[in-house]
Amino acid sequence: MFSSAFVQSKSMALFVFLGICLSCLIFFSLWNQHYDKKKLPPGPSPLPIFGNIFQVDIKNISKSLATLAKEYGPVFTLYLGMKPMVVLCGYETLKEALIDRGDEFSGKVESSLLSQASQGLGIVFSNGDRWKQMRRFSLTVLRSMGMGKKTIEDRIQEEVFYLLEALRKTNGSPCDPSLLLTCVPCNVISAIIFQHRFDYNDEVFQDFVKDFNRVIKILATRWAQLCSAYPVLYHLPGSLSAYVKCMTQQKTFILKEIKRHQESLNLSNPQDFIDHYLIKMEKEKQNKNSEFTMDNLIVTISDLFGAGTETTSSTIKYGLLLLMKYPEVTAKIQEEITRVIGRHRRPCMQDRNQMPYTDAVLHEIQRYIDFVPIPVPRKTTQDVEFRGYHIPKNTGVMTCLTSVLKDEKEFPHPEKFDPNHFLDKRGNFKKSDYFMAFSAGRRACIGENLARMEMFLVLTNILQHFTLKPLVDPEDIDTTPLQSGLLSLPPHYELCFIPV
Repeated sequence: MFSSAFVQSKSMALFVFLGICLSCLIFFSLWNQHYDKKKLPPGPSPLPIFGNIFQVDIKNISKSLATLAKEYGPVFTLYLGMKPMVVLCGYETLKEALIDRGDEFSGKVESSLLSQASQGLGIVFSNGDRWKQMRRFSLTVLRSMGMGKKTIEDRIQEEVFYLLEALRKTNGSPCDPSLLLTCVPCNVISAIIFQHRFDYNDEVFQDFVKDFNRVIKILATRWAQLCSAYPVLYHLPGSLSAYVKCMTQQKTFILKEIKRHQESLNLSNPQDFIDHYLIKMEKEKQNKNSEFTMDNLIVTISDLFGAGTETTSSTIKYGLLLLMKYPEVTAKIQEEITRVIGRHRRPCMQDRNQMPYTDAVLHEIQRYIDFVPIPVPRKTTQDVEFRGYHIPKNTGVMTCLTSVLKDEKEFPHPEKFDPNHFLDKRGNFKKSDYFMAFSAGRRACIGENLARMEMFLVLTNILQHFTLKPLVDPEDIDTTPLQSGLLSLPPHYELCFIPV
């Protein structure tokens, strides 16, 4: 009796096992049929559900893409989860897609963590006509308020003055510069959007600034990258709690400023970005389809702060670390500062043309750290025939900036920090089309010009007034990024600012 039951049980287990195997075979067959019909560029064969996730090192995605590009070419398909992602590598490929055919590759996917919060609003993650309207309006207002002109330089100079005062108060003691370096670009943006700056000791402002740092760290985690591949994970209880908390606090801060503007708004005399936007809202209040809504204003402000704050401050922080690691580079910059500017006059943007070595170092810092190796994926806005391949409308497109910034043909020693990458044989600054630190085309970083000005003015002012003293021997300084997934965050460190 027992034997019979055992045989039946064994037969049932075998039947279930065979059923599972058959189901898997059918699933694989259906998947492959679906996969083949796409007629996308070649790439590694994906697994059902998981796609190519096991063939990508989340710790260093750009390195994985570079390896796959060697096998499949500069245009290949990768499945991160169930959806295909066309990967573009190399300067010529990115130039053709992002610059020459920018409109066709100008969409933004909605699966990233940031896009979940923006809900398709603002500048960074909006698409279609909404994106065009928000981008056009924002650029027009920012330019009218001096973006890229002398007036915005004056705002940066004012903020640099407060930074130098704060650094002097450290009295040459070891300090972590992260918060102060974030306050500078954040206050510059604040002056444009809110018409006023905040004291560095303002606790509410400090929390606002710290939230940017928290968000950037969350975005760099493996969990955030996994959620981008599998958006269903966003719905797990508690999975987004830290991120939601940061975004809620930022929204509260922004809403408070908007309310203050609403109470004092003069329709004939706008003072800042919010005033211009509120006036535009008033003009379009009869238009039911207007894109100029309160929700869009909040996200747009958040986008402007996000684009112009943490990326700039992290780059400057990384730059200081590299300058301590290579004191001979720092000495050459300080010699150039003394020769061109002197000890008492403030550096200004006009000086940059006379300071080729400093300009080269600034470019090399951005090239070397490769802060955003893989920007937030784009998507095609229409069916695209690209380099012999058919890419359907709304297909995700991943651009590997590392493949350009670390191109060994353009930069002979791509893994080495070497300002000579941007200098000719006579010591003059050498421009490179391969410098895509801000991406390229119409979806390039909207705050590029502002960031360039801030990095030059902040670093030259610091080196004019202080000697950078590391806490360890320069040879022992580790410049390995804290994380190297979608973002390359600078490692934690302290230093001493010694007045000169």
